[in-house]
Amino acid sequence: MNISAETSTSGVSASGTYAELSVKEGGAWKEGSYEGGQFKNITEFEWPEGLADHSYYLRYEGPGWENSRVGYRLYLDWRNAIDIFGKKVDTVVLSHVGQDGFDSYHESADWGQDILKVGKSLGIGSYGRLLDDSVVHFQKVSKTMAKISNTASSSSVEIDYKDWQSGADTVDLATRLTIYPEGRYTEVSLDPSKAIPGICTGIVKFDDIPLMKKEGQEWGYIATYGAQTLVRDQDQLGMAIFYKKSDAREVTEGDHDHLVVFNPTDGPVTYYFMGAWSQEKDAIKNEKEFVRHLDNNLDQLDKNGKL
Repeated sequence: MNISAETSTSGVSASGTYAELSVKEGGAWKEGSYEGGQFKNITEFEWPEGLADHSYYLRYEGPGWENSRVGYRLYLDWRNAIDIFGKKVDTVVLSHVGQDGFDSYHESADWGQDILKVGKSLGIGSYGRLLDDSVVHFQKVSKTMAKISNTASSSSVEIDYKDWQSGADTVDLATRLTIYPEGRYTEVSLDPSKAIPGICTGIVKFDDIPLMKKEGQEWGYIATYGAQTLVRDQDQLGMAIFYKKSDAREVTEGDHDHLVVFNPTDGPVTYYFMGAWSQEKDAIKNEKEFVRHLDNNLDQLDKNGKL
């Protein structure tokens, strides 16, 4: 496989945010899986042939990013979904996650755990394309490149997808996911090389969890709240997406997601997503508090245009 990686020299940002991507080295590829070796952090990554899931090469299957409240990860393969690391502590933890085994982060630990069952969905806030009522992920891409950045004020993951094929269209898509010290949200920028209909984001859909929607003057949100984690009988999780109304064509339902579908554009689109877990330190305790938190963020977006 043609893989290139640049070693990481960056760590936790001065603001207390952190992003990382780790690959294995010192082992060998065997029938599509990477066997042996040790994980090593990198700042840049390129895999031209397209990523297979469960190859055991990327630590927790892709890049991760966090602040003191919450962590996220993106499956850097055809699934391209975003998962949530629920945190019980208020420190950065991702550099230790998944080091002792491929699936160890699914188990409860002192720091927290992976809490969202993504399945065939976009997870929370990832992106795809809605075609004929189905969301196309990234099954056909000629090249995927990722870059990690930890600065004094934020941490981010940039991912460039070359020749993403969906339906009859092929497009390049440049993305940036940024986390800041405050809040639970990630800021997402999508920048396609040409205007195509159907580019979307979404929240994984559970049959017994209703969708909440609200629109302000310039911005709106969709959200869910309830028992929607891997340990559904033990805790509560709130998830939300904030979108600019002028960017959105519609809010609709897919097979696996609640969706915000954007208008066709060849310019950047910005939106935000967030997760709030009931086991966090200083957690949002119930749905009423969660809705109040969403409404406060919506007011800020309408006032300032950003969180």
